[in-house]
Amino acid sequence: MVDEDISRRTIALSIRTGKLSARALAWALRAAGRKIQKERQAHKTPHGRQSVKQLMKQGEATNSLPVEAPREFDRVARSWNVDYAFYKNGDGKYLLFFKSKQADAITACFGEYSRRVLDRPRVRRVPILERMKRAGELLRQQPRKERAKEAEREER
Repeated sequence: MVDEDISRRTIALSIRTGKLSARALAWALRAAGRKIQKERQAHKTPHGRQSVKQLMKQGEATNSLPVEAPREFDRVARSWNVDYAFYKNGDGKYLLFFKSKQADAITACFGEYSRRVLDRPRVRRVPILERMKRAGELLRQQPRKERAKEAEREER
């Protein structure tokens, strides 16, 4: 009997229109479908990276850790399926907030993240603008080839 109640849910839809056409009925059903999807999405709890506000709204205890490279942590955390949020608290300094229940997963994830950060080369890449300026200076220093312009004239 419970299965019958679940499978027989109905929706009451009222439309105020001068002439009820198939197009108006289809529009109303699509609008109702969008509303249902919006309600369903609002009740889902987000997973993965989210804002601090969303993480705190879930009502669970949270912890925080300082992080230097949030992009690198993002790449690692996706494979570990943890819920976390970043909070920028200074120039290039971030706090990582996560659920206390997921402390074991975060510890493993943070271990992999720290290995990646430590394995990263100490010297950072030269920015593209600097490389372009250097290339321009090298081109200016090289002797230029003289081009001889030849005009070909066709006689009629």
